[in-house]
Amino acid sequence: MIDDQLPAGGIEVVDPPWDAWQPLEVAQRLAGVDVAWCVVAGWALDLFRGETTRDHDDLEIAVPCGGFGLVRTALAGFEFEVVGSGRRWPLDSPAFGVTYQTWVREPGTGVYRLDVFREPHDAGTWIYRRDESIRRPYQQIIMTSPDGVPYLAPEIVLLFKAKHPRAKDQSDFAGVLPVLGPIRRAWLAAALRRTHPGHRWITAL
Repeated sequence: MIDDQLPAGGIEVVDPPWDAWQPLEVAQRLAGVDVAWCVVAGWALDLFRGETTRDHDDLEIAVPCGGFGLVRTALAGFEFEVVGSGRRWPLDSPAFGVTYQTWVREPGTGVYRLDVFREPHDAGTWIYRRDESIRRPYQQIIMTSPDGVPYLAPEIVLLFKAKHPRAKDQSDFAGVLPVLGPIRRAWLAAALRRTHPGHRWITAL
């Protein structure tokens, strides 16, 4: 997303009311949706570790941008807003074409339940939106928890977190590192050398 491509207007996002669904509830709501969606961010790392290690203010999922319509249909009773650079627009805004983030809001209460990322892809291949040379088949990067929740592979979650690591991101990295196998470590180290040369996580890996 490029800020100067965003349309004028939009409503500033200030302390939005969040009461996010749990991962299992989203999996139940999206059961039968034929698209490669998955839980991402901090919740994905907790699903990988098999335990909840910290509080989560929201719940984020990723979906191939071409399959977003199927998710929207499955959640037809809810409202969708496009979000970017601290502002939000209606789903039919021109901002949809230059952003990747979509919030799902409960009608009536105005409470936000889910954050949907519309990610670039080439058919069944995931494309890293910050460097399109980094690609992997969806079948290699989506894992499933014992109770049936699809989630993004931890090395890719950490690649996203590496750009501007906050305290919770550093804590997530430290917590996942001991259970990150050699193949995942090697992939993440190579991706970091390409996208963030000199990143402090490279040495730890």
